[in-house]
Amino acid sequence: MAREVEVEKAPVSVERTGSRPVFIPAVDIFENVEGTVLLADMPGVEAKDLQISVEEGILSISATVEPVECKGYDEALYGYRAGDYHRCFTLGEDVDLDKIEAAMKDGVLRLVLPRSERARPRKIEIKTVQG
Repeated sequence: MAREVEVEKAPVSVERTGSRPVFIPAVDIFENVEGTVLLADMPGVEAKDLQISVEEGILSISATVEPVECKGYDEALYGYRAGDYHRCFTLGEDVDLDKIEAAMKDGVLRLVLPRSERARPRKIEIKTVQG
């Protein structure tokens, strides 16, 4: 089975300005005949700060993490830093773009990329011909 999601660097035309660091989230990708599930680790990201888009076959994930402030305390240790996340993937033609689902929970983005019905494998029934 050919992979339908291919990791790709951000397009060269994308330039970022500003002093915020940009992180590439770690991603796990799982596939079966129905499609692909992508899990992206994005600690500190809330759903309201997340943008997901598909344009010309490129799936883009972007998010912003604001610094955590705890009044009356000094910074002792951070598990993650404030900044931006950005990652792009090239989608295969067999992804059903209208049925992509996204959910964010506990800093993990779950994207379900279903395979279109026409691209799914199917079993062909063999008929017995008499005579």
